[in-house]
Amino acid sequence: MAPTLTLRRPDDWHLHLRDGEMLRAVAPESARDFARAIIMPNLVPPVVTGAQAEAYRDRIRAALPPGSGFTPLMTLYLTEDTDPADVTAAHAAGIIHAVKLYPAGATTNSASGVRDFTRTRPVLEAMAEAGIPLCVHGEVTDPEIDIFDREAVFIDRILDPLRQATPGLRVVMEHITTSDAADYVRSAPEGLGATITTHHLVINRNHILAGGIRPHYYCLPVAKRETHRLALRAAATSGDARFFLGTDSAPHPDGAKESACGCAGCFTAPHTLPILAHVFEAEDALDRLEGFTSLHGPAFYQLPANEDRITLTRADTPLTLPEKLQTGDGPVTLFDPGFPLHWQVAEPATDKA
Repeated sequence: MAPTLTLRRPDDWHLHLRDGEMLRAVAPESARDFARAIIMPNLVPPVVTGAQAEAYRDRIRAALPPGSGFTPLMTLYLTEDTDPADVTAAHAAGIIHAVKLYPAGATTNSASGVRDFTRTRPVLEAMAEAGIPLCVHGEVTDPEIDIFDREAVFIDRILDPLRQATPGLRVVMEHITTSDAADYVRSAPEGLGATITTHHLVINRNHILAGGIRPHYYCLPVAKRETHRLALRAAATSGDARFFLGTDSAPHPDGAKESACGCAGCFTAPHTLPILAHVFEAEDALDRLEGFTSLHGPAFYQLPANEDRITLTRADTPLTLPEKLQTGDGPVTLFDPGFPLHWQVAEPATDKA
Protein backbone atom coordinates (compact mmCIF):
# COMPACT_ATOMS: atom_id res chain seq x y z
CA MET A 1 0.00 0.00 0.00
CA ALA A 2 1.35 3.44 -0.93
CA PRO A 3 2.63 5.54 1.99
CA THR A 4 0.20 8.29 2.96
CA LEU A 5 0.38 11.45 5.03
CA THR A 6 -2.74 13.18 6.33
CA LEU A 7 -2.57 16.80 7.49
CA ARG A 8 -4.96 19.45 8.62
CA ARG A 9 -5.72 21.44 5.50
CA PRO A 10 -2.87 23.94 5.04
CA ASP A 11 -2.98 27.71 4.78
CA ASP A 12 -0.75 29.99 2.71
CA TRP A 13 0.37 33.02 4.70
CA HIS A 14 1.74 34.95 1.70
CA LEU A 15 0.06 34.70 -1.69
CA HIS A 16 -0.22 36.78 -4.87
CA LEU A 17 -3.44 36.30 -6.81
CA ARG A 18 -3.19 39.38 -9.06
CA ASP A 19 -6.44 40.59 -10.66
CA GLY A 20 -8.55 40.28 -13.79
CA GLU A 21 -7.73 37.41 -16.15
CA MET A 22 -4.72 36.29 -14.10
CA LEU A 23 -6.79 36.15 -10.92
CA ARG A 24 -9.41 34.00 -12.60
CA ALA A 25 -6.75 31.55 -13.75
CA VAL A 26 -4.62 31.24 -10.61
CA ALA A 27 -7.16 31.46 -7.77
CA PRO A 28 -8.41 27.88 -8.31
CA GLU A 29 -4.81 26.62 -8.09
CA SER A 30 -4.48 27.79 -4.48
CA ALA A 31 -8.08 26.98 -3.55
CA ARG A 32 -7.53 23.33 -4.50
CA ASP A 33 -5.17 22.57 -1.62
CA PHE A 34 -5.33 25.53 0.78
CA ALA A 35 -8.12 26.67 3.10
CA ARG A 36 -6.99 30.26 3.61
CA ALA A 37 -4.34 32.66 2.37
CA ILE A 38 -2.99 36.07 3.28
CA ILE A 39 -3.49 38.00 0.04
CA MET A 40 -0.88 40.51 -1.05
CA PRO A 41 -2.18 44.02 -1.84
CA ASN A 42 0.38 45.11 -4.45
CA LEU A 43 -2.01 45.54 -7.33
CA VAL A 44 -1.85 48.51 -9.71
CA PRO A 45 -3.10 50.70 -8.12
CA PRO A 46 -2.42 49.14 -4.69
CA VAL A 47 -5.07 48.16 -2.15
CA VAL A 48 -4.70 50.97 0.40
CA THR A 49 -8.14 51.34 2.03
CA GLY A 50 -10.62 49.06 3.70
CA ALA A 51 -13.15 49.67 0.95
CA GLN A 52 -10.63 48.65 -1.71
CA ALA A 53 -9.75 45.51 0.24
CA GLU A 54 -13.41 44.56 0.50
CA ALA A 55 -13.90 45.06 -3.24
CA TYR A 56 -10.79 42.98 -4.03
CA ARG A 57 -12.03 40.22 -1.71
CA ASP A 58 -15.29 40.14 -3.65
CA ARG A 59 -13.41 39.77 -6.94
CA ILE A 60 -11.37 36.89 -5.51
CA ARG A 61 -14.49 35.12 -4.29
CA ALA A 62 -16.06 35.50 -7.71
CA ALA A 63 -12.99 33.86 -9.29
CA LEU A 64 -13.17 30.73 -7.12
CA PRO A 65 -14.71 27.47 -8.33
CA PRO A 66 -18.33 26.84 -7.29
CA GLY A 67 -18.53 25.44 -3.79
CA SER A 68 -14.95 26.39 -2.91
CA GLY A 69 -14.31 26.82 0.80
CA PHE A 70 -11.21 28.94 0.23
CA THR A 71 -11.06 32.09 2.39
CA PRO A 72 -9.00 35.08 1.23
CA LEU A 73 -7.54 36.97 4.20
CA MET A 74 -7.05 40.52 3.01
CA THR A 75 -4.26 43.00 3.71
CA LEU A 76 -3.71 46.70 3.19
CA TYR A 77 -0.70 48.23 1.45
CA LEU A 78 1.05 50.56 3.90
CA THR A 79 1.90 54.02 2.59
CA GLU A 80 3.16 57.14 4.29
CA ASP A 81 -0.41 58.48 4.09
CA THR A 82 -2.26 55.44 5.45
CA ASP A 83 -5.10 56.47 7.76
CA PRO A 84 -4.85 54.67 11.14
CA ALA A 85 -8.61 54.96 11.65
CA ASP A 86 -9.33 53.24 8.34
CA VAL A 87 -6.93 50.40 9.17
CA THR A 88 -8.40 49.74 12.60
CA ALA A 89 -11.97 50.00 11.30
CA ALA A 90 -11.27 47.54 8.47
CA HIS A 91 -9.70 45.12 10.95
CA ALA A 92 -12.56 45.45 13.43
CA ALA A 93 -15.02 44.74 10.60
CA GLY A 94 -13.15 41.55 9.64
CA ILE A 95 -12.19 42.93 6.23
CA ILE A 96 -8.42 42.79 6.75
CA HIS A 97 -6.14 40.56 8.80
CA ALA A 98 -2.81 42.39 8.38
CA VAL A 99 -1.03 45.37 6.83
CA LYS A 100 1.84 44.96 4.37
CA LEU A 101 5.01 47.05 4.46
CA TYR A 102 6.92 47.39 1.19
CA PRO A 103 10.02 49.57 1.18
CA ALA A 104 9.56 51.71 -1.92
CA GLY A 105 11.13 50.02 -4.93
CA ALA A 106 11.89 46.72 -3.22
CA THR A 107 9.88 44.41 -5.47
CA THR A 108 7.01 44.11 -7.95
CA ASN A 109 4.53 47.01 -7.74
CA SER A 110 6.21 48.54 -4.69
CA ALA A 111 6.64 52.09 -6.01
CA SER A 112 3.94 53.33 -3.63
CA GLY A 113 5.74 51.85 -0.62
CA VAL A 114 7.47 53.54 2.29
CA ARG A 115 10.52 55.78 1.99
CA ASP A 116 10.33 57.70 5.29
CA PHE A 117 9.57 55.13 7.99
CA THR A 118 9.00 57.81 10.62
CA ARG A 119 5.81 58.79 8.81
CA THR A 120 4.30 55.36 9.49
CA ARG A 121 4.61 55.70 13.28
CA PRO A 122 0.96 56.68 13.94
CA VAL A 123 -0.49 53.73 12.01
CA LEU A 124 2.01 51.26 13.51
CA GLU A 125 1.11 52.40 17.01
CA ALA A 126 -2.59 52.01 16.21
CA MET A 127 -1.92 48.54 14.83
CA ALA A 128 -0.02 47.54 17.95
CA GLU A 129 -2.90 48.66 20.14
CA ALA A 130 -5.47 46.82 17.98
CA GLY A 131 -3.36 43.66 17.60
CA ILE A 132 -3.05 43.96 13.81
CA PRO A 133 0.02 42.16 12.41
CA LEU A 134 2.50 43.92 10.16
CA CYS A 135 3.79 41.82 7.26
CA VAL A 136 7.22 43.03 6.17
CA HIS A 137 9.10 42.74 2.90
CA GLY A 138 12.49 42.89 4.58
CA GLU A 139 14.96 44.51 2.21
CA VAL A 140 16.61 47.88 2.02
CA THR A 141 16.66 49.43 -1.42
CA ASP A 142 19.77 51.60 -1.19
CA PRO A 143 21.66 51.13 -4.48
CA GLU A 144 25.00 50.97 -2.66
CA ILE A 145 23.91 47.85 -0.73
CA ASP A 146 24.62 44.57 -2.51
CA ILE A 147 21.36 42.83 -3.40
CA PHE A 148 22.49 39.70 -1.54
CA ASP A 149 22.98 41.73 1.68
CA ARG A 150 19.75 43.73 1.64
CA GLU A 151 17.81 41.47 4.00
CA ALA A 152 20.50 41.46 6.71
CA VAL A 153 20.94 45.23 6.45
CA PHE A 154 17.17 45.75 6.68
CA ILE A 155 17.07 43.89 9.99
CA ASP A 156 19.74 46.13 11.50
CA ARG A 157 18.74 49.47 9.99
CA ILE A 158 14.94 49.27 9.80
CA LEU A 159 13.27 46.30 11.44
CA ASP A 160 14.97 46.14 14.81
CA PRO A 161 14.61 49.90 15.48
CA LEU A 162 10.99 49.76 14.29
CA ARG A 163 10.16 46.90 16.66
CA GLN A 164 11.93 48.58 19.58
CA ALA A 165 10.01 51.80 18.95
CA THR A 166 6.68 49.91 18.81
CA PRO A 167 7.14 47.04 21.29
CA GLY A 168 3.56 45.72 21.12
CA LEU A 169 3.55 45.38 17.33
CA ARG A 170 3.31 41.82 16.03
CA VAL A 171 5.49 41.38 12.94
CA VAL A 172 5.82 38.72 10.26
CA MET A 173 9.13 38.72 8.40
CA GLU A 174 7.93 37.46 5.07
CA HIS A 175 9.82 35.14 2.71
CA ILE A 176 13.04 35.14 4.70
CA THR A 177 16.10 34.08 2.72
CA THR A 178 19.07 34.19 5.10
CA SER A 179 20.44 32.58 8.21
CA ASP A 180 20.59 36.14 9.60
CA ALA A 181 16.79 36.41 9.42
CA ALA A 182 16.23 32.96 10.90
CA ASP A 183 18.57 33.77 13.79
CA TYR A 184 16.86 37.12 14.36
CA VAL A 185 13.46 35.45 14.61
CA ARG A 186 14.80 32.93 17.13
CA SER A 187 16.28 35.76 19.20
CA ALA A 188 12.98 37.57 19.64
CA PRO A 189 11.14 36.84 22.88
CA GLU A 190 7.66 37.17 21.35
CA GLY A 191 5.56 38.85 18.68
CA LEU A 192 7.81 37.95 15.74
CA GLY A 193 7.28 35.21 13.17
CA ALA A 194 8.55 34.44 9.69
CA THR A 195 7.22 32.86 6.55
CA ILE A 196 9.41 30.68 4.36
CA THR A 197 8.61 30.02 0.73
CA THR A 198 8.60 26.71 -1.08
CA HIS A 199 11.17 27.79 -3.64
CA HIS A 200 13.69 29.18 -1.15
CA LEU A 201 13.88 25.71 0.40
CA VAL A 202 14.87 24.31 -3.01
CA ILE A 203 17.03 26.81 -4.90
CA ASN A 204 20.11 28.87 -4.22
CA ARG A 205 21.58 31.65 -6.33
CA ASN A 206 23.40 29.20 -8.59
CA HIS A 207 20.04 28.03 -9.94
CA ILE A 208 19.41 31.55 -11.26
CA LEU A 209 22.84 32.25 -12.73
CA ALA A 210 24.84 29.08 -13.39
CA GLY A 211 24.68 27.84 -16.97
CA GLY A 212 22.82 30.91 -18.18
CA ILE A 213 20.25 33.27 -16.68
CA ARG A 214 17.13 31.33 -15.68
CA PRO A 215 14.35 33.88 -15.23
CA HIS A 216 11.80 31.49 -13.75
CA TYR A 217 14.05 31.08 -10.70
CA TYR A 218 14.40 34.84 -10.26
CA CYS A 219 12.50 36.13 -7.23
CA LEU A 220 12.74 38.90 -4.66
CA PRO A 221 14.22 38.62 -2.15
CA VAL A 222 16.65 36.86 -4.45
CA ALA A 223 17.84 33.36 -3.51
CA LYS A 224 21.12 33.43 -1.60
CA ARG A 225 24.12 31.14 -1.02
CA GLU A 226 23.68 27.43 -0.31
CA THR A 227 24.50 27.98 3.36
CA HIS A 228 21.43 30.20 3.66
CA ARG A 229 19.19 27.69 1.87
CA LEU A 230 20.29 25.01 4.32
CA ALA A 231 19.57 27.36 7.24
CA LEU A 232 16.05 27.89 5.91
CA ARG A 233 15.49 24.16 5.57
CA ALA A 234 16.67 23.69 9.15
CA ALA A 235 14.27 26.39 10.37
CA ALA A 236 11.27 25.14 8.38
CA THR A 237 11.72 21.52 9.45
CA SER A 238 12.66 22.27 13.07
CA GLY A 239 9.14 22.31 14.48
CA ASP A 240 9.72 25.86 15.78
CA ALA A 241 6.30 27.53 15.71
CA ARG A 242 7.78 30.89 14.72
CA PHE A 243 8.34 29.60 11.19
CA PHE A 244 5.44 28.82 8.85
CA LEU A 245 4.53 28.53 5.20
CA GLY A 246 4.05 31.54 2.98
CA THR A 247 4.54 30.44 -0.61
CA ASP A 248 4.91 33.92 -2.12
CA SER A 249 3.54 32.19 -5.23
CA ALA A 250 3.76 35.01 -7.74
CA PRO A 251 2.50 34.41 -11.27
CA HIS A 252 3.76 36.46 -14.20
CA PRO A 253 3.10 35.81 -17.89
CA ASP A 254 6.12 34.33 -19.60
CA GLY A 255 6.53 37.46 -21.67
CA ALA A 256 7.07 39.49 -18.49
CA LYS A 257 9.54 36.97 -17.06
CA GLU A 258 11.52 36.27 -20.22
CA SER A 259 12.38 39.86 -21.09
CA ALA A 260 15.22 42.35 -20.85
CA CYS A 261 13.95 43.38 -17.39
CA GLY A 262 12.18 40.26 -16.17
CA CYS A 263 9.71 40.32 -13.30
CA ALA A 264 10.52 38.68 -9.96
CA GLY A 265 8.43 35.75 -8.77
CA CYS A 266 8.07 31.96 -8.78
CA PHE A 267 4.71 30.33 -9.42
CA THR A 268 4.46 27.44 -6.94
CA ALA A 269 0.78 27.31 -5.95
CA PRO A 270 -0.18 24.21 -8.00
CA HIS A 271 2.51 21.90 -6.56
CA THR A 272 3.73 23.40 -3.28
CA LEU A 273 2.59 20.48 -1.12
CA PRO A 274 4.32 17.76 -3.18
CA ILE A 275 7.52 19.82 -3.15
CA LEU A 276 7.32 20.38 0.60
CA ALA A 277 6.66 16.70 1.27
CA HIS A 278 9.82 15.90 -0.71
CA VAL A 279 11.86 18.45 1.27
CA PHE A 280 10.58 17.35 4.67
CA GLU A 281 11.06 13.69 3.80
CA ALA A 282 14.65 14.41 2.78
CA GLU A 283 15.19 16.08 6.16
CA ASP A 284 13.56 13.14 8.02
CA ALA A 285 10.90 15.56 9.26
CA LEU A 286 7.60 14.47 7.72
CA ASP A 287 6.11 14.47 11.22
CA ARG A 288 6.73 18.25 11.34
CA LEU A 289 5.18 19.12 7.98
CA GLU A 290 1.72 19.67 9.47
CA GLY A 291 3.09 22.20 11.93
CA PHE A 292 4.80 24.20 9.20
CA THR A 293 1.85 24.15 6.76
CA SER A 294 -1.19 24.00 9.00
CA LEU A 295 -0.59 24.90 12.66
CA HIS A 296 2.10 27.53 13.22
CA GLY A 297 0.55 30.17 10.94
CA PRO A 298 -2.93 30.09 12.47
CA ALA A 299 -1.39 30.26 15.94
CA PHE A 300 0.54 33.42 15.04
CA TYR A 301 -2.47 35.04 13.42
CA GLN A 302 -4.64 33.98 16.39
CA LEU A 303 -6.98 31.94 14.21
CA PRO A 304 -8.17 28.35 14.71
CA ALA A 305 -6.43 25.59 12.79
CA ASN A 306 -8.50 24.05 10.02
CA GLU A 307 -10.54 20.97 10.92
CA ASP A 308 -10.65 19.57 7.36
CA ARG A 309 -7.89 17.20 6.34
CA ILE A 310 -5.87 16.72 3.20
CA THR A 311 -3.98 13.55 2.29
CA LEU A 312 -0.76 13.11 0.36
CA THR A 313 0.29 9.78 -1.10
CA ARG A 314 3.73 8.64 -2.21
CA ALA A 315 3.96 6.75 -5.49
CA ASP A 316 6.82 5.15 -7.41
CA THR A 317 5.76 6.98 -10.57
CA PRO A 318 6.52 10.71 -10.37
CA LEU A 319 3.73 13.24 -10.50
CA THR A 320 3.11 14.66 -13.97
CA LEU A 321 2.43 18.37 -14.06
CA PRO A 322 1.92 20.76 -16.97
CA GLU A 323 4.88 22.98 -17.69
CA LYS A 324 2.64 26.02 -17.98
CA LEU A 325 -0.71 27.33 -16.80
CA GLN A 326 -2.65 28.97 -19.60
CA THR A 327 -4.23 32.30 -18.62
CA GLY A 328 -6.02 35.11 -20.38
CA ASP A 329 -2.86 37.19 -19.93
CA GLY A 330 -0.60 34.54 -21.46
CA PRO A 331 1.10 31.34 -20.28
CA VAL A 332 2.63 31.18 -16.80
CA THR A 333 5.50 28.73 -16.23
CA LEU A 334 5.30 26.55 -13.14
CA PHE A 335 8.32 26.48 -10.85
CA ASP A 336 10.55 23.52 -11.66
CA PRO A 337 12.01 22.06 -8.43
CA GLY A 338 14.63 20.13 -10.39
CA PHE A 339 13.72 16.72 -8.99
CA PRO A 340 10.86 14.26 -9.52
CA LEU A 341 7.84 14.67 -7.24
CA HIS A 342 6.74 11.33 -5.84
CA TRP A 343 4.27 12.83 -3.35
CA GLN A 344 0.91 14.06 -4.59
CA VAL A 345 -2.27 15.39 -3.08
CA ALA A 346 -5.10 12.86 -2.95
CA GLU A 347 -8.76 13.58 -2.37
CA PRO A 348 -9.03 15.31 1.02
CA ALA A 349 -10.50 13.33 3.88
CA THR A 350 -13.70 14.69 5.37
CA ASP A 351 -13.30 13.39 8.91
CA LYS A 352 -13.01 16.01 11.60
CA ALA A 353 -10.70 16.00 14.58
